[in-house]
Amino acid sequence: MRKLILLLLLSLAGLAGWLLHYATTLPDGGGYPLAFSVERGATLKSVSQDLHTLGALEQPWAFVLLARLSGQESSIKAGSYGLEAPASPLDLLRKITAGDTLLGKLTIVEGWTFRQMRQAVDAHGGLRHDTAGMTDEALLVELGMTDRNAEGLFFPDTYFFDQGSADLALYRRAQQAMARHLETQWAARATNLPYRTPYEALVMASIVEKETGAAEERPLIAAVFINRLRIGMRLQTDPTVIYGLGPSFDGNLRKVDLLTDTPYNTYTRAGLPPGPIALPGLEALRAALNPEPSRALYFVAKGNGRHVFSETLEAHNRAVNRYQR
Repeated sequence: MRKLILLLLLSLAGLAGWLLHYATTLPDGGGYPLAFSVERGATLKSVSQDLHTLGALEQPWAFVLLARLSGQESSIKAGSYGLEAPASPLDLLRKITAGDTLLGKLTIVEGWTFRQMRQAVDAHGGLRHDTAGMTDEALLVELGMTDRNAEGLFFPDTYFFDQGSADLALYRRAQQAMARHLETQWAARATNLPYRTPYEALVMASIVEKETGAAEERPLIAAVFINRLRIGMRLQTDPTVIYGLGPSFDGNLRKVDLLTDTPYNTYTRAGLPPGPIALPGLEALRAALNPEPSRALYFVAKGNGRHVFSETLEAHNRAVNRYQR
C-alpha cells in the first residue's frame, strides 16, 4: 500500500511538473498575427480545440485541465481576440478569462450630421449591422427613445468595441454620452440664457459647431447668436440654411437659397431652428451654455479660419469690405 501511495504521489508530482512546463511553454505552430473568436455560450473544450486547429495551442486536453485546476473553466468571455505572437497556454487562459479582446475603433467627427454618422457605422467592417435598413425613427425606437428627430442626440467621439459587436450598442453609448454631457453642461450654465430647455441649448451648440472650427472662438460665436436671440434679431446663419436644403445642396450657397424658406432657414424665420443641424462636441456645448461676455452682434470670416466680431452694423460692413470684398 505504501508503495502504491508513493507511486501515486510521484505520478501526481510528475503530472504537476509536466503541466507547469506545458503552461509556460510557447507552441511551435501557428501563423501570426492571428485572430480567433469565442462565441457566446462556447465551452472551454470547443475553444481549446479551435485554438489547436489554428496552431496556437498544443494538447487542448491539457489546456482544459489547466483551466479546471485553476478554477477558471467557466470564466471565459465571449469576443474577438488577436495574437501578435505565440502565447503560452497560461497567457492564453488569462487572455480569454480577462476578456482581453481585439478592439475595433470608430471615430465620429464633431460637426457630422447623423446621416454621416450612420454612413460611417454602416461602412465599418468590425460591427454587426443590426440597424442596416432601419429608418432613423425605427432606430430611436430600438434605443427606447421617444424623440422623433435623431439629429444632434449622439455624441461625437472615438469609440472602441469588440469586433463583431452590435452597431446598436455603439449608438446607445453615443446617445447616453450626449445625454450625460448635456445634463452636466446644463447644470453649470450661465444665468439669463434665452433657452427654455436643454434641447434648445443643444440646437445652439450644433450651430456653433458648424460656424467655426477654431475652439477659442466658440464662446464668442455663441455670444453673437445669443445676443441676437435676446433682441429678436434673426440668427441668419448659413449652416442652418444648408442643413435645410438637405441632399440637394451642391456645395455652392446662392442668394436664392437664402431666400428659400425652410424650417431651418434662419434668414426667413426668427429664433432657433426646430432641431440641431449636426452632432456638437463638448466644447460647442460648453460655449452654448457659457458664452463669452460680449455685445457683438456680427462676425465675418477673415479667410484664415478666424473671424472679426463687431457690435454695430457699420463696423461689420467695414470688416466685410476689408475681408470679403
